[in-house]
Amino acid sequence: MNSTELLATKQEGTGTHPKRLVLILLIFSIIMMFAAFTSGYIVRRDEGNWREFDLPLSLLFNTIAIALSSATMQWAQASAKADEVKRTQLGLLLTLIFGVIFLLGQLHSWSDLVAGRTFFGGADANPSGSFVYVLMGVHAFHLVTGLIFVAVVLKRSLNYQVHSRAMLSIGNATLYWHFLGGLWLYLYLFLLLNH
Repeated sequence: MNSTELLATKQEGTGTHPKRLVLILLIFSIIMMFAAFTSGYIVRRDEGNWREFDLPLSLLFNTIAIALSSATMQWAQASAKADEVKRTQLGLLLTLIFGVIFLLGQLHSWSDLVAGRTFFGGADANPSGSFVYVLMGVHAFHLVTGLIFVAVVLKRSLNYQVHSRAMLSIGNATLYWHFLGGLWLYLYLFLLLNH
């Protein structure tokens, strides 16, 4: 391919790396899914037979944990851009730790919900509780995928494959991780305001 063909190909494309484009499409599909869930929540609540209950306080601590993980992820990306490999690795490791703390906190929140007689299914279940479990559970699933993504980037970093000249993987992981943090903040505020 000569330089004219290469220039024409770049002009026709989006200017975005294909892996980044796939990630953006994935993020939009997740947004649409959660928009459907939260819309369904509002519609179902207005139909009646809706049990109000207090959200576990542990959800606030989980929100703090995921906010901290977002900060450490941003620090890891900035460190990679500055070729500070050890700081990049530490930032990624801290992100994984805070992400796991968030997931364990979600399990604790589920046990708090059960202790408060809010169930997902069964004879004692109410749609209000079922929606909360679905919102938290589907987000937790996506967070697990994010943890895997961050772990892969950490492994690449340990092999010195993440630095200022190789930013795609950490850039994509950072984008996805911030999205998951923002999504949780939206869900948490949505649940607080709709209870």
